[in-house]
Amino acid sequence: MSKPAKFNREDIIHKAANLYWQKGFHATSMRNLQEVIDMRPGSIYATFGSKEGLFKEALQYYAQTGVQALHACRTETGSPLQALKLFIERSVMGSKCDTQAPSGMCMLVKTVAELTEDNADLLAEAKLSLVMIETEFAKLLTEAQTCGELDASQDVKALARFVQVQIIGIRTYAHANRDSDTIQQLIDDLFSTLAVNK
Repeated sequence: MSKPAKFNREDIIHKAANLYWQKGFHATSMRNLQEVIDMRPGSIYATFGSKEGLFKEALQYYAQTGVQALHACRTETGSPLQALKLFIERSVMGSKCDTQAPSGMCMLVKTVAELTEDNADLLAEAKLSLVMIETEFAKLLTEAQTCGELDASQDVKALARFVQVQIIGIRTYAHANRDSDTIQQLIDDLFSTLAVNK
């Protein structure tokens, strides 16, 4: 009979993901990981296979975190578009990219920007996770069409892609500019272009 694991896998992935976020994949050493997650290198390899294996699980963790946050916003609001707006506000204004753990999407975008084809598997995982979040946006936008909040003739896949690009841009702007009023105005402007004219 095998012995039960003496660690919480999700907690380890969470801690490792925050470290990867702060330092980037390439700058994170096994020693850094060992110190943060309190596991010896042999245990890390036995559990995750490699530094890359742990990073891949960190990417998946952040993608799922983003999806869960979007679903939580939907349960808190009576409107699909308001849920999407709340999600963006929390993603952009609720955390600071340079000092705290990011939203799931922010982590994935940073990874795509850092990695090259030398890390093709990890790069593909990050891109796949971004597509997954974009698909969740499309589902919410489809619901907004059903509710009459969004023009039914619009292509929700194209809109979801547009929203994702806007979030990336606004987060990048927020990273360099701390004016909360301006950032909020950018978010408001985005939703002015989405909502059905009354």
